Amino acid sequence: MKVSLCNRTLAAVISALAGCLMTLTLQAQLAPEVTLTRLDCGNEPTPVAAEEFSDTYAHHDLQIPFTYSCYLIKHGSDYMIWDSGNPVGSAPSAPKVSLVELLGQLKLRPDQIKYLGISHYHHDHIGQVGSFAKSTLLIGKGDWDELSAIEPSRGVDPATVALWRASFAPWISGSGKIEALAGDKDVFNDGTVVILNMPGHTPGHHSLLVRLKRMGNVLLSGDLAHIRENYESNGVPAWNFNRADTLASLDRFKQIAKNLKATVIIQHDARDIGKLPAFPESAD
Repeated sequence: MKVSLCNRTLAAVISALAGCLMTLTLQAQLAPEVTLTRLDCGNEPTPVAAEEFSDTYAHHDLQIPFTYSCYLIKHGSDYMIWDSGNPVGSAPSAPKVSLVELLGQLKLRPDQIKYLGISHYHHDHIGQVGSFAKSTLLIGKGDWDELSAIEPSRGVDPATVALWRASFAPWISGSGKIEALAGDKDVFNDGTVVILNMPGHTPGHHSLLVRLKRMGNVLLSGDLAHIRENYESNGVPAWNFNRADTLASLDRFKQIAKNLKATVIIQHDARDIGKLPAFPESAD
């Protein structure tokens, strides 16, 4: 009698464990594929002086190759663009191929981009936002408040205001969808793509965490740091909105990188381009 009861209990435990294993296997099979692709959004024709990115006059003899990077994130059947780079045109730093054309090479149309994530409102990160008017705009609240203000603060020059108005017209007018982010944003609600609140460079500056199955965790800097040297030394450009916030954000970003053993990609540093596969290949 006791042996029979023991056998039944053991069978129940084995059955429960088998059910759990089957559930975990099914969840793994159903987990969406997440990939990350770098898109070329322009380059400076000559190296830039690293001293420009330090308010303590560091790196005064250093010249750095400078690039403008945008990114495509695939999450299952959904797509997100992170930053839109410089506009296509005749400027020396302009990209030779538009984001729309690059997406076309991947058999994608602009209306397939569900989310347009913008690290911050500076011109070299918003140059092609107008191509994604049907996407939901994800941008820091501090930056959006400035973009949509009737009278922008801090003496912003009229040319910059005109650029903002033209670039963000669909969202400023209310015809486009927007989420103004006061903090972090788990984009797909599963922890794989998280927009991280990193103010300081601008009031609403954000960075991006992408968690890939094979490559592991990847952190995209936005303009929290422009070059490796000011990332490593906590350098702050003189034009940043708030120095103390920048330093606090750098500390948080580095702690995340350490705890997640993440690959850090400084978006403007051309030396970091090789951390991801060359277009049209993607990291997964």
